[in-house]
Amino acid sequence: MLVLLPPSEGKASSGRGAPLKPESLSLPGLAAAREAVLGELVDLCAGDEEKAREVLGLSEGLRGEVAKNAALRTAGARPAGEIYTGVLYDALDLASLDAAAKRRAARSLLVFSGLWGAVRVTDRIPSYRCSMGVRLPGLGALGTHWRGPMAEVLPAVAGAGLVLDLRSAAYAAAWKPKGEVAGRTATVRVLHAPTRKVVSHFNKATKGRMVRSLLAAGIAPAGPAELVEALRELGYEVEAEAPAKAGQAWALDVLVTEVH
Repeated sequence: MLVLLPPSEGKASSGRGAPLKPESLSLPGLAAAREAVLGELVDLCAGDEEKAREVLGLSEGLRGEVAKNAALRTAGARPAGEIYTGVLYDALDLASLDAAAKRRAARSLLVFSGLWGAVRVTDRIPSYRCSMGVRLPGLGALGTHWRGPMAEVLPAVAGAGLVLDLRSAAYAAAWKPKGEVAGRTATVRVLHAPTRKVVSHFNKATKGRMVRSLLAAGIAPAGPAELVEALRELGYEVEAEAPAKAGQAWALDVLVTEVH
């Protein structure tokens, strides 16, 4: 099972660990694309602060993020699973999983990123600010920048099992599973059952809890149909729609009553 996650806008501080070693990151096929983004982002943020803030879409209160980006090559690095925070990651709560579940998380979780493309939760990265929606002056839209490298690398990473896609639209644009991989991919919406509407906060929280439930139970469904059954056994109310034709992803709705 491969679980595709969005990053979080908010991130923990880098801390005092050793600095980034780009060559140590997973998915080495993305190395050149990562260096291109890293180099331009560092140069941008080391130059005109106002221009950098405009390009990155940062408010006045987030001005300090520019200096953080300028120091990315020397800042301390921590496992990505500790850097990413926010509603989904709070609900996932990787730190409190037992050792076996943490090993499963290391194998199966892949976090998409405007800066890194995609990283494992064990990859050591510094705290940064660069969403997939950014257009860097020299590279253009990051979603477009990542499509080619992702298309080359991700099919092999997906292996032969389930791909559980929990990314938001901006990050899903960087790689869309195709063909045989798409047929074993499941996308998920979380709906407030009484209104049938998506609400951002509990959408993220429920996705985090759902992934945690699968990791803690040691369940690795072979495909989307098996995922539906596994989630139901774990107590989730799931509606599923198989694709109308080959080469399309399954669409799952997880229904929740309480907003929390």
